[in-house]
Amino acid sequence: MATNTEEAIIWKEKGNECVKQGKYEEAVLHYGRAIKLDPNNPTLYSNRSLAFLKLQQYYYAYSDANETIKLRRDWAKGYFRKGEVEMNVGKPSIALLSYQLALYLQPADQTVKDAMARATAACEKEKKKDQIPWLCAGVGIIIGVAIVMGDQFLTPEPSISHPLLMALLTISVASIGYLIARAWRFFRKCQMHSLLDPPLDLLAEMHKDDKKDEEQEPDIPTERTHTRLTKAQARAKLKRQRT
Repeated sequence: MATNTEEAIIWKEKGNECVKQGKYEEAVLHYGRAIKLDPNNPTLYSNRSLAFLKLQQYYYAYSDANETIKLRRDWAKGYFRKGEVEMNVGKPSIALLSYQLALYLQPADQTVKDAMARATAACEKEKKKDQIPWLCAGVGIIIGVAIVMGDQFLTPEPSISHPLLMALLTISVASIGYLIARAWRFFRKCQMHSLLDPPLDLLAEMHKDDKKDEEQEPDIPTERTHTRLTKAQARAKLKRQRT
């Protein structure tokens, strides 16, 4: 009779075969069965993290990567998996730290070196993107100046004549461009970082709704309630019963 560890290896091999074939949903199920049989095996969590990453289920991929590190802190694979998830959710600077830890544990791994190069390039791109709001502010200054010049030379009677108002108009247009670009950058970062938020548990919500319905449902009386009769009604009822 096969032990739990031997059965876990069988499910692991099935999961690996599914990953090679691109069947990541089935791979997650196979790795999950293997983990139930051998819950302290970091390789199983690392492999399932990869399958979740291919399915773009970043919350679960990140959880499995952290579990891999927790079970075996001296293994580069866990930090590498963690860095891969962080790269996919728009955190290249944090991913670079994870890759550095992986490279420290496995200095000759070319895959980790390539990943570090990608993370470094992504960090440079992020720095350039942080300059976009200032570029938009510069464009706003040009637009503001164009509006003032057009008002001065293309209209019979300029609506803005005071130099201070001209400056304020130019600064206002530049500020609007800066704030719009800044807000867009903030929105994009929040959108990417939210990929690591835990998904909504629909089954739990359904159970909550069922409990609320049960609590709000009115009690149905099981016994027939009797109304109290007056003396005249009681005499009339007794008379009918006699007849």
